[in-house]
Amino acid sequence: MQKTLGEIARLIEGDVIGDANTLITGAAGIKEAREGDITFVANPKYVSFIEKTHASAIITFREVESAAKPIIRTDNPSLAFSKIISFIAPSEVNHPKGIDFTVVFGENVSLGKNVAIGAYVVIEEGVFVGDNTIIYAGCYIGRHAKIGNDTLIYPNVSIRECVTIGSRVIIHAGAVIGSDGFGFITIDGLHHKIPQVGSVEIQDDVEIGANVTIDRARFDKTIIGKGVKIDNLVQIAHNVVIGENSLIVAQVGISGSTSVGKGVTIAGQAGLAGHLTIGDGAVLAGRSGVTKDVPANTVVSGFPAKSHDIAKRVNACIQNLPRLYETIKELKKKVEELELKNKTL
Repeated sequence: MQKTLGEIARLIEGDVIGDANTLITGAAGIKEAREGDITFVANPKYVSFIEKTHASAIITFREVESAAKPIIRTDNPSLAFSKIISFIAPSEVNHPKGIDFTVVFGENVSLGKNVAIGAYVVIEEGVFVGDNTIIYAGCYIGRHAKIGNDTLIYPNVSIRECVTIGSRVIIHAGAVIGSDGFGFITIDGLHHKIPQVGSVEIQDDVEIGANVTIDRARFDKTIIGKGVKIDNLVQIAHNVVIGENSLIVAQVGISGSTSVGKGVTIAGQAGLAGHLTIGDGAVLAGRSGVTKDVPANTVVSGFPAKSHDIAKRVNACIQNLPRLYETIKELKKKVEELELKNKTL
């Protein structure tokens, strides 16, 4: 599909600097782009690539005044580039249509309009599936689960009994929603399982990555709030509550009964102890070991997690340890020489 730069600018509400009639036939990253492609620069440290890229045009932030090639200045280049992808390079994904003859239905299953279900899906008794929802092959939907409208469930997802999934939710392959929480009582060296009789509630507009596991509550609900985005390989334990529009990056582990506020960012491989409260807008840096509550709108890092400013100072001291060791070694030698000299006086 061909569009002129002017047409694209109108689509993303940007300002063209240069030839508005430049033809665009594709979209690519700034390093990979070729003639005919449009690309973007969202970070000032990559501005130098504007002169090096082979792209025919670049979407930039508004502070860029001119360039050797035509540009479109916008408030948010990354978001603007995302908007044009579907026009320049439309998705080739073909979702299942209709209901495959191999699907196994329990009793009293209720399906909305235009539901699509792939091969070898098992849907247990009392399940409700909303309008326009798509369930790929090999999924399991437990009894009395509820799934909203326009939800997309990729292959081999397991949704256990009594779990509630909202509308416009995306669940990627291999995720398990509603597995038993990890609860045991140890008596005389033996571990006795604590029944996990609660459920999981996934609210609207959530995206859950591949192989994510979200445990059902011991009682009540494990809750994933509206607009939360969860990367691959994340573990969320029983009775955890994740506030609206939070971001959870790959390989994060959140222990039971921890409450995460709204708009929180938890970076990759961070680990959270149980029964904590993470305030709204907090940022937990990658590989943080969070053992205490985190106030709202603060940034923490390190293990144990502490204010990022303090953590940077601690890390700087650690990096200086080899030099400090040599300094102390020299001082120790001088002290020994002085002591020996005093003894001889």
